Amino acid sequence: MQQTLIFDLDDTLIHCNKYFYNVLDRFAFLMHSWFGGYGATEEEIRNKQVEIDMESVKQLGFLIHHFPQSLVTTYEYYTDKYGRAAAPVEKDTLWKLGVSVFDFEAEPYPNMEETLDFLSEQGHVLHLYTGGEPVIQQRKVERLALERYFGPRIYVRHHKNNEALENILTEGRFDRDKTWMIGNSIRTDVVPALTAGIHAIHVEAVSEWVYNVVPIDVQPRGAFLLLKQLQEVPPAIEQYIRQAYSS
Repeated sequence: MQQTLIFDLDDTLIHCNKYFYNVLDRFAFLMHSWFGGYGATEEEIRNKQVEIDMESVKQLGFLIHHFPQSLVTTYEYYTDKYGRAAAPVEKDTLWKLGVSVFDFEAEPYPNMEETLDFLSEQGHVLHLYTGGEPVIQQRKVERLALERYFGPRIYVRHHKNNEALENILTEGRFDRDKTWMIGNSIRTDVVPALTAGIHAIHVEAVSEWVYNVVPIDVQPRGAFLLLKQLQEVPPAIEQYIRQAYSS
């Protein structure tokens, strides 16, 4: 039976976090070279950046400048903490380092095409819902020609939360009994889906951002499945449908 499947993009269909971690490794190395003599450790520096970055996302959403700004703000925190004069060239270096994360080419997760091909051939209607800057996310979509699966059914939001998903479902008049949200983030995919009363599939990311990990305090109205890999999605949905309509 035809279902409506809403896919997350970053770290569900394509790699994302690993590029940020690559930049953060270089950031921690640089910061330690500047502040290690004062007693700052790389672990402490990383934790402070995560704290600052998460607060920024909560307030501003997935704006393009939030990540590079979190590097600069972390730097400013340590210059204030240790009374070390801030150097414009160092701040500029960190800003450029942060922005460089958006230069990486979009790389699909294993079996992305096979999974989307199979679901399309089965007659399911595919949608794409992602958080971030429209220009950046559209570039990823075009790079991998994802329009062939999703057509105009692509939604990009700065804030990816309960309200954003609810608005998409309401405006599109989705049949919630036959709608699924598939993504890696507990915070921005699973909890909003369960809150909206649709089915949810959590697909484990290769490497997860701590921001995405939150408690689940919503009782599922329909299916809530935990999967290890993207290719497990089609048989999991098919099995659920068979069980639901045979009972």
